[in-house]
Amino acid sequence: MSIEDLENVALAMVAPGKGIIAVDESTGTITKRLTAVGLESTPEIRRAYREMLVTTPGLKEHISGAILYDETIRETTSTGEPFPAVMRKAGIIPGIKVDKGPKPLAGFPGDVVTEGLDGLRERLQEYVKLGAQFAKWRAVIKISEDTPSSTAIEANCHALARYAALCQEAGLVPMVEPEVLMDGDHDLAVSYEVHEAVLRSLFSALYEQNVMLEGTILKASMVIAGTDCADQADIDDVAEATVRVLKSTVPAALPGIVFLSGGQTDEQATAHLNAINRLGPHPWPLSFSYGRAMVSSALKLWAKDTKANVAEAQKIVFARARDNGLAALGQWSSGK
Repeated sequence: MSIEDLENVALAMVAPGKGIIAVDESTGTITKRLTAVGLESTPEIRRAYREMLVTTPGLKEHISGAILYDETIRETTSTGEPFPAVMRKAGIIPGIKVDKGPKPLAGFPGDVVTEGLDGLRERLQEYVKLGAQFAKWRAVIKISEDTPSSTAIEANCHALARYAALCQEAGLVPMVEPEVLMDGDHDLAVSYEVHEAVLRSLFSALYEQNVMLEGTILKASMVIAGTDCADQADIDDVAEATVRVLKSTVPAALPGIVFLSGGQTDEQATAHLNAINRLGPHPWPLSFSYGRAMVSSALKLWAKDTKANVAEAQKIVFARARDNGLAALGQWSSGK
């Protein structure tokens, strides 16, 4: 795939008023979510849940793509069609999570580094055959008195850049996700400093690995105080700090940036995105790639009756997609 093709896919992923739905939880994570709503995490329940999400009627109006997990991209829906084929028919670009998760970084207690580069070239080739058009890799940056070390930032950003180069070689748009966790008691200023260091390191690494930014998407966390911080910044302060750090670190050549929700409530994630876009215009589209903030309410309803409540749960998914699509344009209001 040429850089023009990669760029076209990347631009479609951040089309005006559209974002990404993340349904790529690992089996361990989805099991926790299902157990929390009283469901057993069987392969069939997981398949039915993800089918409910990606087959939501009218989803393409506000959702450009969906990130799948390895289990899901290989499965068929209840009608016997592979998930990627059903998604493409519905106007949704299929994506795939390819990292193997964070593991302790040897020599640096408290820090982690994401693994999964071994054998990645071959796995990416297989995912292309299965219908994926973009991929995602998540790095995890923890803030505490002792973390993150500069080594942890550098190791994670190097891995993100190696992954991105392999994606583009395989014809996939890489979504690079350096998530700065909200866990901790750090304030907004510390969050800003860490985001700035991480993003500077990331784009330096991408440049060193000859990654074409025109065919790359950044999935970023917002600059938010830690969940245990006594001084929580208001929506406008979060928006201003987030825009400021992006403008100081992210090249304008990037086709777009999508935000992760990172444990924010549904309304917080939408309100922050809306405030960020009201500060525009920006050098790039600023949209969303939400998981929990898109689906948590729908999951609770669907879990009560996984057959009878499909349509009602999908209405909730659509409403969340619409709200976040409006927020990606700076046009959302909480009264709607």
